[in-house]
Amino acid sequence: MTRAIASPLSLAEFLERPETKPPQEYVNGSIFTKPMPQGRHSRIQQKLVVAIDAVTEPEEIALALLNLRCTFGDRSIVPDIAVFRWERIPLLETGDIADRFEAAPDWAIEILSPDRSSTRVVSNILHCLKYGADMGWLIDPSERLVQVCDRDRRLVSLERESDRLPTPEFAAELALTVGQIFGWLRLR
Repeated sequence: MTRAIASPLSLAEFLERPETKPPQEYVNGSIFTKPMPQGRHSRIQQKLVVAIDAVTEPEEIALALLNLRCTFGDRSIVPDIAVFRWERIPLLETGDIADRFEAAPDWAIEILSPDRSSTRVVSNILHCLKYGADMGWLIDPSERLVQVCDRDRRLVSLERESDRLPTPEFAAELALTVGQIFGWLRLR
């Protein structure tokens, strides 16, 4: 179970500290250490980024990024997958992608680890929605269900293999079902 560490640090002081592995998140003046991803988590994360980028990156619609620190609204969180619409990706003067992202992702995707609190993860997704995200997904490999929360904070739980997963409008070309997401876990 991830425990909060009460922190005398401000958000600015937290951000000055070196990054840790696994990453830490700053939420409401407390620091939470994310658990290291394990097999199922890593596999879904890897396959999902490839699937999203295959649909959104070639046309410069959006970009899916793994474990990207996003700092906004007095929090600094690290979603498992942060998807940013192309025009919102911060760039350096050289045109390279910036290191710091000081905005909510347009689509926040979290994959629940066995020792992580689902309420803590949902709190981060709701925070993203409050600050402009279009959608958030919580994927639970143990329960084999996906919870989807839209901009209006309507929550839908999908667990039938045939259930098609809703996506933000900018990623409407992405057609995935619950069965496909969890099918990635089977290697034979």
